[in-house]
Formats: sequence, structure tokens, C-alpha cells
Amino acid sequence: MANQVQDLTPEEVSKGAAEGRYLLVDVREPNEVQAEAYPYGVVVPLSTFDPKAIPDPQGKEVVFACRSGKRSVTASLAAQAAGLPYDKHLAGGMLGWKAAGLPSKVGG
Repeated sequence: MANQVQDLTPEEVSKGAAEGRYLLVDVREPNEVQAEAYPYGVVVPLSTFDPKAIPDPQGKEVVFACRSGKRSVTASLAAQAAGLPYDKHLAGGMLGWKAAGLPSKVGG
């Protein structure tokens, strides 16, 4: 059975995170996050990615995010390979997030 990664729109992720349904895991590097961060994200950089470093989602669904949507797919597949049911990512990443007019914050 092939692993699948489900695309979520920036609007879906923003609403789900705000409502406490999603744990947004930002897999960008610290320097990227320092420049511009998701309002609700926790940072687990892909360069040193360890699925065990993802905080306990405490009932929330984990959604991976990055700059454009490529690294988040990689992270989701890596998490699935480690046996975790984390199959969602933010399609379009930060670029899509900003294009949708959603807020970001500076300084991680």
C-alpha cells in the first residue's frame, strides 16, 4: 500500500489550527522561520527531521508545512515510514499561505 499525502488548502489549515483541530508542524529551517513564521506552528526542521521530535498532537491532526509544499510532503512520507499516521500537508506552503492573505509572524 502506497503512502499518500493529503493536500489541505491554506484556508483549511488556518481554520483548523485556529479551532485547535490541527497541529501545524513547520519543517523549514530556523533561519526561514526567523524571517517569517506560521502563527500556530511548531518547528521541526527537515534537515534534522526525526518524527519522534514532533510534539504529542494530543488528539489534533498533524499537518506539515514548509515554504512551497515540497518539504512538507517529504516530512509526511518520512513520518508515515516511521509508522505515524501523519498524512496531511499544507499545499503551497508559506507561498500559498501568503497568497491567500493569511497572517504570518516575524521571529518564529
